[in-house]
Amino acid sequence: MYRDIVDFALTTPGWLHTLAEVGTDAGLFLFAALFVLTWWRARYAPARDLALALAGPAGIVCAYVSSEIVKIFIMEERPCRGGVATIAACPPVGDWSFPSNHSVIAVGAAATLTLIWRTLAWVVFPLAAVMAFSRVFVGVHYPHDVLAGALIGLLLAPLFTLLLVGAVTPVVRLVRARVPALAPRA
Repeated sequence: MYRDIVDFALTTPGWLHTLAEVGTDAGLFLFAALFVLTWWRARYAPARDLALALAGPAGIVCAYVSSEIVKIFIMEERPCRGGVATIAACPPVGDWSFPSNHSVIAVGAAATLTLIWRTLAWVVFPLAAVMAFSRVFVGVHYPHDVLAGALIGLLLAPLFTLLLVGAVTPVVRLVRARVPALAPRA
């Protein structure tokens, strides 16, 4: 399946190659902007809502660290090392393939943003799926790398976020109590 996708990708127009390479990283910046927007939206909301918006990125970082730990134990070589022509340059030796960190972050961000602001689901999950697929399309990951990364992001990012909310909510309440300008508006 990997070869079929990569061979097909090479037949597509150059602008699509650029979009696939740049789009994955640009999508991560879009997710970051959506987190800023959710924070802005929740700034006067109940303490737990604001705590979710603040803890979300930390939950994604925890999922990412978990995927890095998996990479250390699995140490799967990138598929592009096998002499396969790909759109993207192959990452350096020692930058392991399994699981896809881009997929962890993209799907983890989508899942966490949906916890915070449910109506974003119809936008963020398709975006995450396209970003994850692009990693195979450009040739730097096998499909199972992307699926494993998506699963890690889907499960761990919201889980870590919810675990962190318990610690962040009292801090939000404390800060709001000491800084009246940050208190919720009636």
